[in-house]
Amino acid sequence: MSKTHFQLQRDAYGRLVLTDENGVRHDGVTPVRTFPIAAPDEGISLVSYEGHEVGWADHLSDLPPAIAQLIEEELASREFVPEIERIVEVSSFACPSTWQVHTNRGATALILKGEEDIRRLSPTRLLIADSHGVQFLVRDLSQLDRHSRKLLDRFL
Repeated sequence: MSKTHFQLQRDAYGRLVLTDENGVRHDGVTPVRTFPIAAPDEGISLVSYEGHEVGWADHLSDLPPAIAQLIEEELASREFVPEIERIVEVSSFACPSTWQVHTNRGATALILKGEEDIRRLSPTRLLIADSHGVQFLVRDLSQLDRHSRKLLDRFL
């Protein structure tokens, strides 16, 4: 476990305030994931409102629990990448097609404009962009049920 070289807290307005190892206070910092899809808990930069990096964490797990929780809360309030847990049906195997899916945020429909909107991030991980620009994540193809994999295979 590495040593944390900063303190983090919320101010009266709910903004994150970072105090670095020299005692310099940075108001309104924003956590940014270096690799938000491939390695979401690794490489977290804390950026000032001027856009300068004022803090860094190699891994969220290296941080004291209270600091990690503040960072996770802030990231969750800004990020929206629903994870597809099941594909219920697709309207057509030709694009554009409407997909009825269940995600970790509930049931929804997405419109796939073309097969090129399905990006393979790794052998088991996909990122699917719908016609409105929302990114849907398939974290692990092997965890999808057989019906979902069969439907998805028609587009890969």
